[in-house]
Amino acid sequence: MHITLRQIEVFNAVVRHLNYTRAAEELHLSQPAVSMQIRQLEDNIGLPLFEQLGKQMFMTDAGSEMYIYSRNIEDLLNEADKVFAHS
Repeated sequence: MHITLRQIEVFNAVVRHLNYTRAAEELHLSQPAVSMQIRQLEDNIGLPLFEQLGKQMFMTDAGSEMYIYSRNIEDLLNEADKVFAHS
């Protein structure tokens, strides 16, 4: 499995908003760029992370599991950033 830090950042933004357009606005990206990052992440994992029902977006079970890992990774990176910023 090959996952990039950018994919994790985009995934976390999509989870926060449950909306590609709002996630794109937060990250200063285009909506197609967000969609592409999520599609690549789903291809790497081999499972869908979100499902669309009408206008509502929901995380799949795989998406919920991925969110646990992605938050842990993001938390560790933030912690490392703080440690090295004070060095």
